[in-house]
Amino acid sequence: MTRCLTFLTSPTLWLALLGATTTLSLSPAWAQNYQRQFPAAALRGTLEVTAPPQVTINGKPERLAPGARIRNTNNLLLLSASLVGQALTVNYLRDPQGQIREVWLLSAAEAQEKRTGMDSSNIVFDADTTPSGSANGQTPLAPMSR
Repeated sequence: MTRCLTFLTSPTLWLALLGATTTLSLSPAWAQNYQRQFPAAALRGTLEVTAPPQVTINGKPERLAPGARIRNTNNLLLLSASLVGQALTVNYLRDPQGQIREVWLLSAAEAQEKRTGMDSSNIVFDADTTPSGSANGQTPLAPMSR
């Protein structure tokens, strides 16, 4: 009864197995060079989980949305309680109510990319503002002569 063993001697089967093992052996090298793509609306910040669902983003108190997802550098889900007391550089998205709904912990290479949110400031100094109009003395902002 050799009918069951005929498929084991097929050269096509052995080539398929060789191709599959080669592909699987290359996947860890590919995973190390893989760069995650974040949504364009994602903001950058420093996250610290104080008492879940309470967090701080850049020192400002915030709240995690119900069902918020926190992903580590390998895109695996983390529980917020496992991050209590750690200051982490993250990209994040808000839901329509303003709560944090998606968080991605960043690797060192991802943290080097420029993204809005980290360098924002609510303080505006007079020297930072530019007056509108021309500076030819004819604008309403120019000192009036008496």
